[in-house]
Amino acid sequence: MKIVPTILFFFISNIVAQAQIDTTLIRRAKKDTTRLLLNMDAVYNRPFLSVGKLPVALGGYVKANWQHMGTSGVSEGHQFQMRRLTVFIASSISRRIKFLSEIEFEDGTKEINIEFASVDFEFHPLLNLRGGVVLNPIGAFNQNHDGPKWEFIDRPVSATQMLPATWSNVGFGIYGKKYNKDWVYAYELYLTNGFDDQIISNAQNKTFLPASKLNPNRFEESFNGEPLLTTKVAVRNKKIGELGLSYMGGVYNKFQEDGFFIDKKRRVDAWAVDFKTTLALTKTYFVTEWALVRVDVPDTYTQQYGKKQVGGFLDVVQPIIRPKRKSLGHRLNALAITWADQSGHVCWAHLPPRLVTQSP
Repeated sequence: MKIVPTILFFFISNIVAQAQIDTTLIRRAKKDTTRLLLNMDAVYNRPFLSVGKLPVALGGYVKANWQHMGTSGVSEGHQFQMRRLTVFIASSISRRIKFLSEIEFEDGTKEINIEFASVDFEFHPLLNLRGGVVLNPIGAFNQNHDGPKWEFIDRPVSATQMLPATWSNVGFGIYGKKYNKDWVYAYELYLTNGFDDQIISNAQNKTFLPASKLNPNRFEESFNGEPLLTTKVAVRNKKIGELGLSYMGGVYNKFQEDGFFIDKKRRVDAWAVDFKTTLALTKTYFVTEWALVRVDVPDTYTQQYGKKQVGGFLDVVQPIIRPKRKSLGHRLNALAITWADQSGHVCWAHLPPRLVTQSP
């Protein structure tokens, strides 16, 4: 029996929609382009459409790609991938109360995640309260992770295999910003549910922070009753760029059961620094993030369960041709390094440089 693979493309006409909705009522939500934006603004710096005077706006994006890969001359041929479909829903409940949610469908419907769903209460530019499912502000990529904002289809290795991007939890916190001419200063501080012992008890048989994302109960209860602290400070200059320093840490193991202590409190702590800038002369864009992770691993575990991990990435984007309406350019691929060190054991991953052409 011959099996013929078929790809169906569905084009949905807007004729029916036009018969029901006056398209002149649909408008793109306005953005404030007069002020400098930071990575922490990424949750609201997204494309939204609203209808008439309704207080609800919708947005989203689809990420799909084709690839042809081989190893030692062996290839699986042409592959089409539906990486993710992300839907945004935002609403201004009042002048100082906002709601935004991000729902993501990964690999078709293998994973369906609520990555962000929070209510913001704005008291003062320097003091705002946020509660719900929040994105922990560790590094730059975790908050600013939308595919269309990045030049490569693969996410940075250090952000997804060392740090657990995209990493969000239930909790609350405060944030604020201050503008001063060409400068903007900002901070964030959150208390949320945290990691569990899957970071050292997982199928990967190594220290692996993203393993905690597999625990669906982290959105309804804490694994050990100890909150995870995440905080970040950032500064940006209009001519220099943006620099961010962040920290995330807490107890990850279950240290007591029914009131009896069964282990000491074991911590996981992560520090990150990120920087991005654009050279005025050549318009070359640089974005980088580097992080250090320390995990209190029991002495009974083997060396492959590293107590220290260091990693980062660097993206360099150089436009070659800049027409008035469309941009055609070549990009230098990212460099990603992950280092797990315990008793001198080093593991690293490298994405070789490549040139890619894009016409958005």
